[in-house]
Amino acid sequence: MVEITPFKGITYNKEKIKNLDNVMSPPYDIINTDMQNNLYKKHENNFVKLILGKQSPDDSENNNKYTKANQLFETWLQNNILIESKNDAIYPYKIQYNHGKQTKTMNGFFILLKLDPEYKQIKAHERTLSKPKADRLNLMKACKANLEPIQLLYIDKDDAIRKKIDKTIAKPILQVKGYDTFTHQLFKIENEKLISDIRKNLKDKVLFIADGHHRYQTAINYAEEQKKQLKTPNKNPAFNYRMAILVNMFDEGLAILPTHRLIKKDNLSLPELLEKLHEFFIVEEKDTKTFQGTYNDIGKQIINDISTDNKHKFALYCKNKYFILTLKDEKVMDTLAKDHSKIWRTLDVSILHKIILEKIMKINENNLEDHVKYTRVDGEAVKLVDEGSFNLSFLMNATKIDELKAIADGGEHMPQKSTYFLPKMLSGLVMYKMSSKKK
Repeated sequence: MVEITPFKGITYNKEKIKNLDNVMSPPYDIINTDMQNNLYKKHENNFVKLILGKQSPDDSENNNKYTKANQLFETWLQNNILIESKNDAIYPYKIQYNHGKQTKTMNGFFILLKLDPEYKQIKAHERTLSKPKADRLNLMKACKANLEPIQLLYIDKDDAIRKKIDKTIAKPILQVKGYDTFTHQLFKIENEKLISDIRKNLKDKVLFIADGHHRYQTAINYAEEQKKQLKTPNKNPAFNYRMAILVNMFDEGLAILPTHRLIKKDNLSLPELLEKLHEFFIVEEKDTKTFQGTYNDIGKQIINDISTDNKHKFALYCKNKYFILTLKDEKVMDTLAKDHSKIWRTLDVSILHKIILEKIMKINENNLEDHVKYTRVDGEAVKLVDEGSFNLSFLMNATKIDELKAIADGGEHMPQKSTYFLPKMLSGLVMYKMSSKKK
């Protein structure tokens, strides 16, 4: 059974922070060093200082970015930079943005979600990596709080929950312009009957993790640690819950974008790689020297070139040129991934990882973190190769939402970073500090 509960949310104090835009942050996992530095300069109370503090050469076990985050968190609470709600509530959340030529609005709501360690009704579609989990666990242990949400999808074809919420909400308690230029609105509902109706509506649902696989598993790991330390039993401790945003899978404001692969590998021979690719793919060479425009323009052109409804196409980009790769026969996956389902074997991301990365380039789960990084920006997949930061990149088409659902339903996991949901949640809107127990 899916169990959700309202909570006493912590938000920035509008009386203390006159322009809330300046204290908001992107999610921790998309913040690079330049962005981190800019956010530090933007405002002394910017949220990045909590979720992604700077490391120092003199860091120690008792004085590091995690302990400093906790000290800041407590100081901001004491000084009323952050304020906690007096009553339990759920927090509806809307993001208004432009995608292509369309104006879209994503609808969701913040709640506390009871953990499902066995993943029976909360389904994951990606495996998690050890380094990000250790990082988020250290932060959670230091602050004893959920500073950022995870995002999960539920199925509501009639959109009944969203309609009930929209009838109740009026003016947002917070409205900010995010780093993404999107408009983010946070509302608050304390109506016990409506909250009870939503709880009943969701209890028999299956939820699918859209964003936050590492944070969700970290919450499970943290709960296991805390249970072992309890001297007296607590039937419903706060650590059994995780702050989350729930979004209807059929919400018209939700979109999935591709995540491109950046490759760094010593002694990589492009001619040798292309020769091996010819066995499995039709390879078409393109030259970018005659292209006009920015890196983003080149990236957009490459994505247009691999756009397809029924084929498996990728682009291999190296400096000043790229190669369109079209899979000859997907039956090869029956041999390379016979332990997986048919739907898994026909995912673009599975084909890329099994045929190109694992079989041809010898990059597997054991050395993936050493050789593969990720970007969601088409132009960045071009720019970082041209600048020499990476040997080459693979640009991809997006995973479809029905593919995600089928994989999660079947209990399988896609390769790392298979999905990127748009719009991305903004960090700093609302937080949750763990109390001793939940009702």
